[in-house]
Amino acid sequence: MTGWDITPSGVDFVTSLVGDAMDGIDKDVKSYGKNAESAATSAGTISAAYCGAGPPTGPVGAALALFVEKTARDVMFLGARAAKSANGAREATAYYVAGNLDMAADTQHKALAAPKIDLPGDGKQGGGHK
Repeated sequence: MTGWDITPSGVDFVTSLVGDAMDGIDKDVKSYGKNAESAATSAGTISAAYCGAGPPTGPVGAALALFVEKTARDVMFLGARAAKSANGAREATAYYVAGNLDMAADTQHKALAAPKIDLPGDGKQGGGHK
């Protein structure tokens, strides 16, 4: 098995650490969404008495909503990239252990490609990361 120096137990250990980190990221992303929504709601609105009919959310809330919308793909990319890398490492290692170095190399190469991120209603399905 020339050119490869893999310790399957080491790959398993590291990918399990990645899984633990991904669980933490998932919790943080959910918290991020809730906290951004709370901040937008708490920021208040422009008073109709001074500025005419105000929008349902104020300028800070609108800016936060736009920020979350524009960064959603990047935030989702973090988890997708980690998952694709860890899964690719596991699959390539399994091919390595089975002695199929061509499939191990192919799987490793495919894991390097950017994951596709699909957001509901954005019209960019399968568009990958920008």
